[in-house]
Amino acid sequence: MPVLPWVTPNPARPDTHAYVMASRFEVRSLKDVPRFFLKSLVAWRQVRRAPGALGASLEARPFRKVFHTLSAWESREALYAYARAEPHRSVMTGLRAAMRDSTFTFWEVPVDRLPIDWDDAKRRIDARARDGATAPERRDGAPDGHDAAR
Repeated sequence: MPVLPWVTPNPARPDTHAYVMASRFEVRSLKDVPRFFLKSLVAWRQVRRAPGALGASLEARPFRKVFHTLSAWESREALYAYARAEPHRSVMTGLRAAMRDSTFTFWEVPVDRLPIDWDDAKRRIDARARDGATAPERRDGAPDGHDAAR
């Protein structure tokens, strides 16, 4: 499975916390996979220069039609500013019709625990999907600019 390894766009300030987001996207059809992957690379380039981005990684499982993202931010506000900014906003809006399902989960960690472990992130995503928990920001738990198709 292709993995874009953890990158650190901006150094974290010592003795602070990171706001972490992990997501799982499943596209409707194998024909949607190439488009989703190419569009995700556009967002990947954006995160590498986004203010407040402390780290990010992407995992693609194309034959399962599943993509995972994992990112850490200086704050919730920094994450949401990225999600609302172009090109990310248009990428997510443009991919809505291709989505079968999406799950988002958020938590905080001390910055000395970065990078985040993929196994931990996937356990959190699975738990979120199982219990159907919602975040206070939006009923579906997705930050602005994302569509949680559940």
